[in-house]
Amino acid sequence: MRLLRIAAGTEAVTLLVLLLNLATVHAPGVAAVVGPVHGAAYLTAIVAVLLHDGAPWAARWWAALPGVGGLVAIRLLRPASASPP
Repeated sequence: MRLLRIAAGTEAVTLLVLLLNLATVHAPGVAAVVGPVHGAAYLTAIVAVLLHDGAPWAARWWAALPGVGGLVAIRLLRPASASPP
């Protein structure tokens, strides 16, 4: 679960950086560095959800959505009785 949290957070932050870069200066160097990090975090979040025991299908589908899917999957994987961290 810790790996999923790190990957989902990294995925969301790097997507924001990529979009801000695209909307402002569009520096190719930023995209060249942040793009692969975003891709790796995206794939890591998907694999982490798929390997999670008892993950519901909804969490698996949401994990495949780029940007926020990993964060939504974390919410779906959290037990109903667990309090937020």
